[in-house]
Amino acid sequence: MKTIGLIGGMSWESSAEYYRHINELVKLRRGGHNNAKSLMATVNFEEIKTMQYAGRWDEAGEQLAQVARQVQAGGADFIVLCTNTMHKVAATIEAAISIPFLHISDPTGEAIRAAGIRSVALLATNFTMEQIFYRQRLEDKFGLSVLVPAAADRKVVHDIIYDELCQGIIRDESRAAYQRIIRSLQDEGAEGVILGCTEITLLIGANDSPLPVFDTTRLHCEAAVDFALGT
Repeated sequence: MKTIGLIGGMSWESSAEYYRHINELVKLRRGGHNNAKSLMATVNFEEIKTMQYAGRWDEAGEQLAQVARQVQAGGADFIVLCTNTMHKVAATIEAAISIPFLHISDPTGEAIRAAGIRSVALLATNFTMEQIFYRQRLEDKFGLSVLVPAAADRKVVHDIIYDELCQGIIRDESRAAYQRIIRSLQDEGAEGVILGCTEITLLIGANDSPLPVFDTTRLHCEAAVDFALGT
């Protein structure tokens, strides 16, 4: 079994989900008292958030690259970054290490394509929805058409992530708002919806959506376990 290197803390709420999902999956596949071999280094999300809003992406990338080097030095066989938005600096992280980096959009794109879906909605932070680094990888590598909400709804999605989910706050009213936004994107032609922020899994599940759900947290964890177990 390979050792999984996790970079978390963006926010710790979703990082905890990564740890839980990964260990549950290993136990499911191996049985007994098996769990994942892993290392997790967490950053202070307040610092990263400040860099995000100030547009200091290069600085944030260097900080995460340093964390990745620490995780590699600790004995990790590959790296998993427990956030969608900070994959904006994935190239900086990959350049800093000599072990594999499992990009979160790849298992997501593979699952969407396997489902026969070509047009998919994306719910995420404003950084992920409005900038091209995430959508373009899905479009170029997997041939997908990625739809995002209108500006007012993008703000709703973003604010719920930062003001509620990252704080561990789960509200029925926010779930209803997301469901309304998903329905509006369905009306525009979306055939599925990407939960493109690792905290959204705390609010929306398959039974909450009128469209098939592609949970990036769960899909990333499954890819990490596949890689760790050589399956």
